[in-house]
Amino acid sequence: MIEAGRPAPLGARVDRDGVNFAIHSGGAARVELCLFDDEGRQTRTHELPEQTGDVWHGYVRGLQPGQRYGYRVHGPYRPEHGLRFNPAKLLIDPYAHELSGEFRWAPEVFDYLKDGARLRINDADSAPFVPKSVVTSDAPMPALAGPRIPWSDMIIYEANVRGYTMRHPDVPDSDRGTFRGMKNADILEYLGALGITSVELMPVFAFVDEHFLHRKGLKNYWGYNSINFFAPTGRYAHGSARAEFREMVDAIHDAGLEVILDVAYNHTGESDALGPSLSFRGIDNLLYYRVAPDDPLAHVNHTGTGNTVNMDHAPVRRLVLDSLLYWTTAMGVDGFRFDLATVLGRTAAGFSDEHPFFVELAAEPALVDVKLIAEPWDPGPGGYQLGRFPAQWAEWNDKYRDSVRRFWRGDPGQAAEFAKRLHGSSDVFEAKGRGPCSSVNFVTAHDGFTLVDLVSYEHRHNEANGEDNKDGHAHNYSKNYGVEGETDDLEINALRRRQRLNMLATLLLSQGTPMLLAGDEIGNSQHGNNNAYSQDNETGWIDWSGRDDDPEFLAAIRALIDLRHDIALFRQPSYLHGAAVNDVGWGDIEWLKPDGAPMTHEDWADAPALSLVLTHVGDAWHSETPAVVLLINGSADPVRFKLPAATDNGGWQIRFVSAAHGFRPIDDNRWLLPERSLVCVALDGYHRAKS
Repeated sequence: MIEAGRPAPLGARVDRDGVNFAIHSGGAARVELCLFDDEGRQTRTHELPEQTGDVWHGYVRGLQPGQRYGYRVHGPYRPEHGLRFNPAKLLIDPYAHELSGEFRWAPEVFDYLKDGARLRINDADSAPFVPKSVVTSDAPMPALAGPRIPWSDMIIYEANVRGYTMRHPDVPDSDRGTFRGMKNADILEYLGALGITSVELMPVFAFVDEHFLHRKGLKNYWGYNSINFFAPTGRYAHGSARAEFREMVDAIHDAGLEVILDVAYNHTGESDALGPSLSFRGIDNLLYYRVAPDDPLAHVNHTGTGNTVNMDHAPVRRLVLDSLLYWTTAMGVDGFRFDLATVLGRTAAGFSDEHPFFVELAAEPALVDVKLIAEPWDPGPGGYQLGRFPAQWAEWNDKYRDSVRRFWRGDPGQAAEFAKRLHGSSDVFEAKGRGPCSSVNFVTAHDGFTLVDLVSYEHRHNEANGEDNKDGHAHNYSKNYGVEGETDDLEINALRRRQRLNMLATLLLSQGTPMLLAGDEIGNSQHGNNNAYSQDNETGWIDWSGRDDDPEFLAAIRALIDLRHDIALFRQPSYLHGAAVNDVGWGDIEWLKPDGAPMTHEDWADAPALSLVLTHVGDAWHSETPAVVLLINGSADPVRFKLPAATDNGGWQIRFVSAAHGFRPIDDNRWLLPERSLVCVALDGYHRAKS
């Protein structure tokens, strides 16, 4: 028997006597609850007896956590009007916290059969091929609190759960590629020793392989193809993915690190109008997705994946907010990076930073301290919105990425743009009252070349993706320095190594929030593949042999991270604009030519070499490190630099040099920097001579 139950909360909720089921579907005529045994066999069905507004609900006594279930939603099947109800398709509960079983591609998972240009209903049962939703109990105890790292102190480290651990020599074979692998003691010890503060994990929501990848014998490696926003993927677990994810988060927190999740709420794995019917499409296609106004069969494709989640609809926004609350309160996550985040602020008229989703998110008390990071673009019209997100958000800054790459590559006329990015991109963020931490600076990310490939390849080499090498970025601002790919040429390899150090030093010593791509610190390569989303193999997995091949490089990156942590001047909460520092005659920030004279307007047109001086202000002048200077030579020739004069009470101390050979002092305040190199010096003492 099934009783009326209650309409809230949505999903399957357990009490001591049974389970309440509630699902939102505005266009349904009736909804069936289907129960399955542990082997995936359907054992009984119940028609949900009550409808409150657009929510269907019912209560079944005697059910317990672990019960497998799914829905069949009855209603009109008129694809040309956007109506895709088909009770032959078993549907995943959007609020399910765990899934059981693997998705399998089969003709039965499509709700249609093609009849020329027309779609007619497919009556074949999809249940054998679709994961079952699982009834779960509430978390047994609160997640361990994260360390709450201030934005100004953050160093983000982007990693893929599977790829990070698949080839790690200290992770047992059975744990590789899983949440257990990420909580391995050697992994956590390594991350702690590296000095990063926040691990940003690529998507962990349950996801499926795209149909075109399945036909090519490939798999989705990155995970940006979710079919549920609550359940962690079973691909990364041995048993309960939910329990093992929680254990991983607790272990990472115990190591003093934050956990940030990369989340893709902008689309789902149901693809375009000809994709499978797994959950949202069959429950209420017109609610969850944007459809073309003049052709409701077609999905609006602002994401490039076939569909776009419709955040204009209140139940959809509530679903996303409930997902964020769940991952934060029950699973312990400290923050989120939102894939193609412009979609979340889209209305029919375009993007708005006052979209109801942003307003409702800001009003959630439990999410006030959660870190929010936008990928501030999507492929749709008007999709590039860098700098236009609400004040509490940070944003991936691709202008930073491109500027640093182009400056160090030697492109002409890059000095002014490069300086803006080192400064924290005030031209992008400050007008809206935001600070440098709003800019998430990066040189490389999962999407594109790894750092070693950035200095080894001038062209993408994505043939293994099966798309005729047409996928991935065509313009990477990369350089191979004479040979495409790997080489035994010692001179080329030395230059490539120095350029990697230059770019990571720039990243870690810039104003803003730095993000490292996992593996860049040990020279991980994808052999020129700049779009390894389908390379769930040794191309995509991190090669840990670089730790042993060049331990000095890893030590240099650790030293740079320590330098950022040690010197607060690199972590300013507000923008510096040259304010005077007491009576010493210098501003809080100065841009100088190599000869020590201030940069003029004309100098910025083409200055391959320059100095950046940062100085503490006010009482902070008496800090341990009152001033630092970055000497930056992006030219192909050695350059002499003159430092500001220091007093006898203290002198300039070298804190970092990217060039192993060729750097030498000429006298106390004049140094020779070899081509393409960077030096950081800090004032040792509490006073400096007036200019």
